[in-house]
Amino acid sequence: MSEKLNPFAIAQTQLDKAAQVLQLPPDMHAFLRLPMRELHFTIPVRMDDGSTQIFQGFRVQYNDARGPAKGGLRFHWEETIDTVRALAAWMTWKTAVVDIPLGGGKGGVICDPRALSQGELERLSRGFMRVIARSIGLTKDVPAPDVYTHPQIMAWMMDEYEVLTGHHEPGVITGKPLELGGSAGRGDATARGGIYTVRETAKILGLDLKGKTAAVQGYGNAGTFAHQLAQEILGLKIVAVSDSRGGIINWDGLDAAETMAHKANTGAVRNFPGAEEISNEALLELEVDVLFPSALENVITKKNAANIKAKIVAELANGPTTPAADDILYENGVYVLPDFLCNAGGVTVSYFEMVQNAYQYYWPLEMVHERLDQKMTAAFHAVDKMARQKKVNNRVAAYLVAVDRVAQAVHLRGWV
Repeated sequence: MSEKLNPFAIAQTQLDKAAQVLQLPPDMHAFLRLPMRELHFTIPVRMDDGSTQIFQGFRVQYNDARGPAKGGLRFHWEETIDTVRALAAWMTWKTAVVDIPLGGGKGGVICDPRALSQGELERLSRGFMRVIARSIGLTKDVPAPDVYTHPQIMAWMMDEYEVLTGHHEPGVITGKPLELGGSAGRGDATARGGIYTVRETAKILGLDLKGKTAAVQGYGNAGTFAHQLAQEILGLKIVAVSDSRGGIINWDGLDAAETMAHKANTGAVRNFPGAEEISNEALLELEVDVLFPSALENVITKKNAANIKAKIVAELANGPTTPAADDILYENGVYVLPDFLCNAGGVTVSYFEMVQNAYQYYWPLEMVHERLDQKMTAAFHAVDKMARQKKVNNRVAAYLVAVDRVAQAVHLRGWV
């Protein structure tokens, strides 16, 4: 029987396991399995050639019992509503597991931003805000950058929102440029939070990471910063990295600055001097101490899970491991840092950005790093303690911590 790889079905299966352990009442379980609200819309955009192209978009506000919905916005040619639903669900658990007063949401537009001019991209960004403006806001739902979106897109969207509403509200969007109310430390926050959890894992396992090996699958924002910070903070030797066009390996190590410069200059990591080529699939199965899946969903499945040799799998991507693969990794003694714990640094610093926007006072970088470290470390130990108490894998444990917090908020509100 083939493994189901629908991301929302996977998210629901993961919730079902936690609901069983927590013995959630059936009505609460049923409520938490589905988004509270979904928005589907079309965005007409005038193209540079004078034609009008229609783009389809989504915004899912999965659960806001603990606070306003929070979650990124993707521009991707293969975006689907089920992917957005899954990501919104994971954002709900992510904000809960790091114990920040937000709910979970996610958005997506089906487009290829690589094929759009700067003007077309701006018009699409502003068009998105026009159709969504009535449903978002600092006390409702706060978008942020995600795949193929970036601070400039956030700036256009914030500006459009303020034009529509007639007042300043920088906190309506996070991941903004610093000059428009962004937070110091937001750029590398996802990777940095993950690095903090790897550090704490090494303490639990009694593993000295200095000089040990690591591989990074996915060399976008999170992956490149993971390379840099794993090298700087943990002393890890990154021996392999990959992007959508292929990968490279050098067992003597790949310098972060040199590799990032090569990627910036050529558009890919391939053909890096002194390195050999390796496929994304082979990279995942390398015998390294730490593996950072940092790309898209469903790269570790029941087909290759038994071949994963890393001691620690730190999921900087959303949904890289399927439920069947989770069970195999757990049985094989691989310590998995589940996505909505490992990559929660991004939303944590986005929350810090909202706080700073709210009282118009901005923190120095050192304070952001210190407070991120505190949040990630506390979340890691809450999950690790739960896993040991309940004798479950770390993903189920993270769900137990997060779902219990959300369920309590739902119950106290009297919704269920």
